[in-house]
Amino acid sequence: MNLTHNVKTHVLTARVLILGLLAVMFLIPWRHAYGADMVKVGLLQEPKTLNIWLASDRWSRKVLGQIYQPLYIRDPKTLKFIPWLAQEHPVYDEATLSYTVKIRPAKWSDGSDLTSEDVAFTGRLIKEFRVPRYASKWKFIKKIETPDRHTVRFYLKTPKAIFLTRTLTTPIVQKREWTEVIEAAKKTEKPLHALLNHKMDRPVSSGPFVLKDWKQGAYLFLQKNRYFFGQDKTIDNRKLGPHIGGIIFKIFGTSDAAIMALKKGGIDMFWWAIQPGYLEDLRKHENIRVFYNEKSALYYMGFNVRRPPFNDVNLRRAIATLIDKDFILKRILQGYGIKMYSIVPPGNHFWYCPNLPRYGEGLPKEARIRRAYEILRKTGYTWQVPPIDTEGKIVKAKDIRLPDGRPMKRFTILTPPADYDPNRAMCGMIIQEWLRAMGMPAFSKPMAFGSLIQQVKTRRDFDAFILGYGNLSLDPDYLRNFFHSRNDKPKGWNMSGYKNPEFDRIADLSAGTMDRDKRRALIWQMQKIIMNDVPYIPLYNPKLVEAVRSDRFTGWVEMLGGIGNIWSFCRLRPR
Repeated sequence: MNLTHNVKTHVLTARVLILGLLAVMFLIPWRHAYGADMVKVGLLQEPKTLNIWLASDRWSRKVLGQIYQPLYIRDPKTLKFIPWLAQEHPVYDEATLSYTVKIRPAKWSDGSDLTSEDVAFTGRLIKEFRVPRYASKWKFIKKIETPDRHTVRFYLKTPKAIFLTRTLTTPIVQKREWTEVIEAAKKTEKPLHALLNHKMDRPVSSGPFVLKDWKQGAYLFLQKNRYFFGQDKTIDNRKLGPHIGGIIFKIFGTSDAAIMALKKGGIDMFWWAIQPGYLEDLRKHENIRVFYNEKSALYYMGFNVRRPPFNDVNLRRAIATLIDKDFILKRILQGYGIKMYSIVPPGNHFWYCPNLPRYGEGLPKEARIRRAYEILRKTGYTWQVPPIDTEGKIVKAKDIRLPDGRPMKRFTILTPPADYDPNRAMCGMIIQEWLRAMGMPAFSKPMAFGSLIQQVKTRRDFDAFILGYGNLSLDPDYLRNFFHSRNDKPKGWNMSGYKNPEFDRIADLSAGTMDRDKRRALIWQMQKIIMNDVPYIPLYNPKLVEAVRSDRFTGWVEMLGGIGNIWSFCRLRPR
């Protein structure tokens, strides 16, 4: 045993020394080769592509977000849209169902002007090729006009609320750069395939940075774009830079290596969520600052409401009452999260409805059981041994029976495996125990993530599941997608099979409501309907914990979704 212990100790020591050596090795060359005003950012993985139309992985989007820019972005505090490449807010003409957008004076990184032709070209490309990631945001555009070099006019086939929130936030590409690419793609048998697989080596940038160098498997270097339209300008009452020479994205592969580099000064930021196990050590470091921000995320339990027993809303409400979200937050998330009561995260302030049912909120375990028991007893459920005995004491229930007298059959709660997401796997196990205490034959079953999605979304052969969305759009149109009856189809977004004609009516109305306040009232109604019917039980939203060096740069901007945003990289300054 001593020999084994010594070997383990030496191996661990060697790992620490190697990681420390690597961190120091990474630190020295960057400062000498690129200058001390370069922000060094650690990534876990390398971007898969710099083709904006193909890029779906988060690592590609982190890099491309500094290069390709949209017409409008969100204010970091209010989350309202503000003009970015646009000069001012869009002007709506109800008679022609059109929006006119003025483009601010801006240049591409090659020195050429960014004009309305680039904007129109972007939209037409998406529509013609039906680019998967963007097509749904442009398919309702009837035509695009460019009255002059700084004006673009969009004509809609029908009112669509996501035009303002999704269409106008599409990254704009340069017409000159992409014209030859799309002409060549059109001549192939599969034009979309050719477009998506076109290799981009040096994307022309309208953003604060431009790609200068990419060493595969090692790093990417984005240099300050001297033509960036926001340089030294005040937008949204914020003075912009960039005030740094560029960004070096270093690829690490593991959190261990990246956090070691952060502690040694080899990187200035680790652009990934920090797990709780690292925090105690990081908080002790005098030159490291830890940020805690909310995410636009949802982790939830879903039911198959197409078949018994979960087609009964009373059973779903009882289960929602039994789930102790405080326990999940404190014991499973270790305090790094918030409880969820709606499908819309509370950090999305404008759209979040605060007045929703909070099943079992604030109740101790026994009170939860009593309330759930009353819900079920009154609607015809019986037990061989009920959870409350004749003396009114809580006991372990046995053999619950449905209102028709049949025994409740064994059912399964599918979860991702612990090595993919330990929090969701643990939630499945603890919910299983809470339900068994009520006599329900619940069994939690971890399943490989891809297989779980196939089982739930494609085959639709399941009882219940625990899944999550780690990056929800700030536009809550996903409510319509998740629960509209027409999306109850194989591979459709309505995974629970939920059907409610009143919800469908309001959802369709919200999709075409252009007035923001009127649309919010409809979105609030949709949240109330869903939380009354509970096809999903929102569980939690994990806190996004991020860490940076505090001794070299200042100016990180916090917002929903963390500090890794365009505002931060436009406002960072060397200390």
